Amino acid sequence: MFDAAVRPLIDPPLARLAGRFIAAGFSANAVTLLGFAIGLLSILALAAEWYLIALALILLNRVGDGIDGAIARRLGSTDLGGYLDILCDFIFYAAVPLGFALARPENGAAAAFLIFSFVGTGSSFLAYAAIAARRGLDSSRHGPKSIFYLGGLTEGTETILCFVVICLLPDSFAAIAYFFGALCWITTAFRAATAWRLLTRG
Repeated sequence: MFDAAVRPLIDPPLARLAGRFIAAGFSANAVTLLGFAIGLLSILALAAEWYLIALALILLNRVGDGIDGAIARRLGSTDLGGYLDILCDFIFYAAVPLGFALARPENGAAAAFLIFSFVGTGSSFLAYAAIAARRGLDSSRHGPKSIFYLGGLTEGTETILCFVVICLLPDSFAAIAYFFGALCWITTAFRAATAWRLLTRG
């Protein structure tokens, strides 16, 4: 929901950081994989209940996700880069609830529901993108993307905010996970309805 509004604010600093990574010899794919590795470390930090360390790792992962895109826009995007970016993002999103479940078994049901909800948003996003690619469609509202970007109530910005809040308020993880998961299902329903409307029109 907020991704399009946030992009003009974060793109300039990300472009400057991208320039430094390029000067150091990093490719977009290298930054993607580095950020992914950092993000996965948050599982261990969350399992140990080192929530502020986990938050730092989560934010570093997201910064890396922005830098790799900025590098790709400067040096040229590739299909492999787009694939790696999406693959790493969706695995990372599921990793954070997993970490909370490992920290406290009583969080297991809420973590499972949140991951279940991410499957809904992810599949509704990727399924439409696959059809859009076959039809030669593209989207530019959220900036240059490797695949068609179908928005919704819970996009990247909202998910990051959710992760920040649950790291700062870990005792409220279950309530926040159920609430955000419900919002994810609203997004899934919106995307499904949009796809149904557009695809039945041909």
